[in-house]
Amino acid sequence: MNKQQEKVLVATLCGLVMVAAGAFAVQPAMAAGYTVEQPATVSGVAHWDQLNVRKWPAAYSQKIGAFNYGSTVWVERCISAQQGSDWCLVKSGTAKGWVNSRYLSAVQTWSN
Repeated sequence: MNKQQEKVLVATLCGLVMVAAGAFAVQPAMAAGYTVEQPATVSGVAHWDQLNVRKWPAAYSQKIGAFNYGSTVWVERCISAQQGSDWCLVKSGTAKGWVNSRYLSAVQTWSN
């Protein structure tokens, strides 16, 4: 492979990475029945436990905070995963990050 072919290959790979990132960014705005821009309550965890908030939408991602059972959060957006869990980007006060959508329940009134 000559230098010109290497440059074309690298440019192609970079393009594929950008397309994949763009596809991730425009994933459906609903996950597990949640619509964006609405409040939700942390549920499905034990009353004494907390819901971990992650930096990225993955269980292995860095933990950056936690919400107590019953906390009200604002759902900014959600993504649906073909395999694994659906995730929602949520915030409450100064805490903002990704949570597993199975631990959220939509609510009608916002109390935060």
